[in-house]
Amino acid sequence: MNKMQTMVEDFLAQKHIAVTGVSRSREDAANLNYRRFKQAGYAVYAVNPNAQEFEGDPCYPDLRSLPEKPEAVFITNRPAVAEKIVQECIDLGIRRVWIHCSLGTKPPSFLRRTAEAIGSPSDETIRLCRENGISVIPGGCALMYLNPDGAHKMMRGFLNVFGALKV
Repeated sequence: MNKMQTMVEDFLAQKHIAVTGVSRSREDAANLNYRRFKQAGYAVYAVNPNAQEFEGDPCYPDLRSLPEKPEAVFITNRPAVAEKIVQECIDLGIRRVWIHCSLGTKPPSFLRRTAEAIGSPSDETIRLCRENGISVIPGGCALMYLNPDGAHKMMRGFLNVFGALKV
């Protein structure tokens, strides 16, 4: 088993997960991942400072406001916001973070500009995690691993072929 698979299995073994960046105004990765975690039976918390609720569930402004400390955080925000969320994880002692990038952890060179434009994790965010003992998955998508549909299975296969799912 490769390191990425081991980290994914560890992350998915947690039962209380916060998903940051859920949106009431557009359909995006945070929303899709939130739903999939919920459907799979996780205690999942929506985090967005500009929303009171998400699909009938409470939405919290930050990790400190959650009713309990999550075991893991799935971040879908742009890099500047992700850095602040990682700092909050450090402060709260949260040890597992997954920073979403649909193009993998190491996008192929022909896709790097696209990855940067859609909010891939920054080097600084990854450094902060690693220097503070946080297990960080720096890209990829939980939908490729958690009961994946056909499209996400294909995406995972494509990214594996190009070596874009290595940590």
